[in-house]
Amino acid sequence: TPVSSLHEALDQCMTALDLFLTNQFSEALNYLKPRTKESMYHSLTYATILEMQAMMTFDPQDILLAGNMMKEAQSLCQRHRKKSSVTDSFSSLVHRPTMDQFTEEEIHAEVCYAECLLQRAALTFLQDENMVSFIKGGIKVRNSYQTYKELDSLVQSSQYCKGENHRHFEGGVKLGVGAFNLTLSMLPTRILRLLEFVGFSGNKDYGLLQLQEGASGHSLRAALCVMLLLCYHTFLTFVLGTGNVNIEEAEKLLRPYLKRYPKGAIFLFFAGRIEVIKGNVDAATYIYMKAAYLSMFGKEDYKPFGDDEVELFRAVPGLKLKIAGKSLPTEKFAIRKSRRYLSPKPISLPIPALEMMYIWNGYAVIGKQPELTDGILEIIIKAEEMLEKGPENEYSADDECLVKLLKGLCLKYLGRVQEAEENFRSISANEKRIKYDHYLIPNALLELALLSMEQGRNEEAVKLLETAKQNYKNYSMESRTHFRIQAATLQAKSSLEKGNRSMVSSVSL
Repeated sequence: TPVSSLHEALDQCMTALDLFLTNQFSEALNYLKPRTKESMYHSLTYATILEMQAMMTFDPQDILLAGNMMKEAQSLCQRHRKKSSVTDSFSSLVHRPTMDQFTEEEIHAEVCYAECLLQRAALTFLQDENMVSFIKGGIKVRNSYQTYKELDSLVQSSQYCKGENHRHFEGGVKLGVGAFNLTLSMLPTRILRLLEFVGFSGNKDYGLLQLQEGASGHSLRAALCVMLLLCYHTFLTFVLGTGNVNIEEAEKLLRPYLKRYPKGAIFLFFAGRIEVIKGNVDAATYIYMKAAYLSMFGKEDYKPFGDDEVELFRAVPGLKLKIAGKSLPTEKFAIRKSRRYLSPKPISLPIPALEMMYIWNGYAVIGKQPELTDGILEIIIKAEEMLEKGPENEYSADDECLVKLLKGLCLKYLGRVQEAEENFRSISANEKRIKYDHYLIPNALLELALLSMEQGRNEEAVKLLETAKQNYKNYSMESRTHFRIQAATLQAKSSLEKGNRSMVSSVSL
């Protein structure tokens, strides 16, 4: 029967996921492959494993393969959907769907179809860092969002009758609703306005709650909910947020999975990442690199030593990869920075490794260790002295301002607030002298705003963030900066609202 067939498929997909999480990547795919043309869950799980692989390697071929397989899975799910699907009858609130209109297989087809769309959108985001491309492209993200929204309403309603495989269905709904709410809540205002205009909105707390509930259930999607939460806590809050991480929650989520999969590359990777965030760099380096190599190391890889740095920099532009016709933002940044080495007598970048560390918000991690921060500050001060002694050139203003930005960050984490502020403000004062690294100005304003927030000057911070967002366009890593501005703005406004409520309470007392 369709129900027993569905139950069997879900059991087999759980087995495949178990193989994948114990590093048996090929075995997991081989186990699923025979039924990927007939079973929507086999097809979706197969494509999901390919997508996770693509997200670990960033290999363009892996990304394209995952995208094509997810598209096939979507077509298969479409064939299993009810002809009048969940999203077709929503024009009138009177005709909302009820469970008795669907067989169990059809309702699972709805959540699987929505998940295919969501994962295809994630691949686009991986390539482009810009959610607007979801809307402009051929991916029907709105249908996915609307389907999840209605399925969530359905699960909450009194008409909801649990089928035999309800835990897997509900887990799928929680994964999608949680992912959408969390992602949308982090988007910059300018993108959010466009999305809200066509019916999109996100609530971070509700998104986190849904993912937490999904993670605690025993369903096919439980591990995916955990991975998404771990990504949020250990990466997104740093790269796209303010760096305020809930380490305890991340460790709590990870603990049972490390116990079950002690050698699992994905969970070792997150364990290493948590150690890095905690500042345990020596211990973390081993775990982190072990997991990274385990996931990404290829048989044909060659690691050269003793190369000339100028020649390596000159080779960077020729190594550009395009994924679906687009370059990765960090790759664009590296290529642009390397171009100064193309001249016969190149002018060296002052501290390129420390600059790239800033792009990934690494100072929020290093700043937890005063000794490491002091060491980096010494390197920065030496670079500053060399720039002062050296002859003036076309990059002088840019290099000086970069050094000021990174110096300001180190001083901030060492508690030397006034000195940090002076360094950040000097960048805005030299704005007209900067020729190439225009990203420095909005980022200096962002760092100044974060410093102001730490001092409780939230109104000043909101003004600085608004200036950074509105006054500067078309600079390197703009999307990433806008994500961080959005996160900081929400935090500053939230603090202001709490302050106002406290004032009102004290007045009423």
